[in-house]
Amino acid sequence: MPTPNLAAALDHTLLRPDCTEAQIIQLCQEARQYGFASACVPPCYVPVAARELSGSGVAVCTVIGFPLGYNSPRVKFREAEIALAEGATELDLVLNISALKSGDLGGVKAEVEDLADLCDVHDAVLKVIIETALLTEEEMETAARLCAEAGANFVKTSTGFASRGASVADVELLRRVLPAGVRIKASGGIRTREQALAMLAAGADRLGTSNSLVIIQEDEPTLS
Repeated sequence: MPTPNLAAALDHTLLRPDCTEAQIIQLCQEARQYGFASACVPPCYVPVAARELSGSGVAVCTVIGFPLGYNSPRVKFREAEIALAEGATELDLVLNISALKSGDLGGVKAEVEDLADLCDVHDAVLKVIIETALLTEEEMETAARLCAEAGANFVKTSTGFASRGASVADVELLRRVLPAGVRIKASGGIRTREQALAMLAAGADRLGTSNSLVIIQEDEPTLS
């Protein structure tokens, strides 16, 4: 049987470049059926997801500046405005890793602040993807602190498009650095119930995965 609490921690995700509208509709139907936290879809399908999930209690999540994050801040802001106007209630923003590594911490923080303020106006949730695979531990700590100071609701580990996704070590580091009020979303490479539970035990509050059905339908571990 599915685990309700686990389902409620999952962002049921389909962000492949070759996904179809029919697949997005199916994703939303599954999210509604199992009570996932959100359905995370490409920006062009936000109106479809908003229609399919209306009245379900499942959030409509989309991505901003995805997957590389180095778009102009003005482009990201406009992308976010459009997504919110079309029905998105959660935004997963890719941090400008290039700016972070170049030392433009003020610019990085300002971009997140602008999006956080916009989300506040729309009563939406902002998750910032810092792409841990591309960062040193020191850079991860810096990125996490900037996101927290800028008003992000979540710090998210990965896009799923880098060399690796989330690790338990990443989540543990973020939990040590972040204040209690800033939550963590682990994503990328989470394919089994065991991995999902390990991420939650390490301090993640939300998990992004395209394997949600497999995760919740796996048999519960047998106690010996």
